[in-house]
Amino acid sequence: MRVLVVYCHPSRTSFTHEVQERFCEGLRAAGHEIVMSDLYDMDFRTDMPEEEFLRETYYRGDLPVPDDVRAEQDKIESCDGIAFIYPVFWTEAPAKLVGWFDRVWTAGYAYADCTMRILDKALFIACAGKTLQSLEETGNKAAMETVMLGDRINQRAREKRMVFLDGISHYDEELIAQMKPKHLETAYELGRTF
Repeated sequence: MRVLVVYCHPSRTSFTHEVQERFCEGLRAAGHEIVMSDLYDMDFRTDMPEEEFLRETYYRGDLPVPDDVRAEQDKIESCDGIAFIYPVFWTEAPAKLVGWFDRVWTAGYAYADCTMRILDKALFIACAGKTLQSLEETGNKAAMETVMLGDRINQRAREKRMVFLDGISHYDEELIAQMKPKHLETAYELGRTF
């Protein structure tokens, strides 16, 4: 399987970067081919200029999209699955990943006379400082799943899943030491079984 990994974190020394590396190791171990979009490394433009806004707000799928957007769409079209790896910022993905969806999910491609291929699988790996119990109790987990699985993927993949690697907060180094090895093994297995 050919898998697009959309990775979004500003630091190469982060836990999220380690997760991305382990996930990709698992993909390679399973014989999958990796196509990478490292949004910070690419300096992907995530703010939408007026001409793109007008194209989208009036559903003008007949108008061209910028080259950087077309390149991301071409990556999607060349892949069987997609995986998003990112940290949770205020119950959301980083602005750079939100902007990727804003710009790449265009009219005539991802909606409004959709031509986007239906992927076999979509996976979100969200690295969270809060515990899963806390995310569930506050309703934040359900909210993030609604946004990512229900809205952003919706019917664009046959199988879709969201996994939270929780308890990774620098406020609790003891919890990190306990959770990190388990989460990195989970990331590897998610790649191996993708």
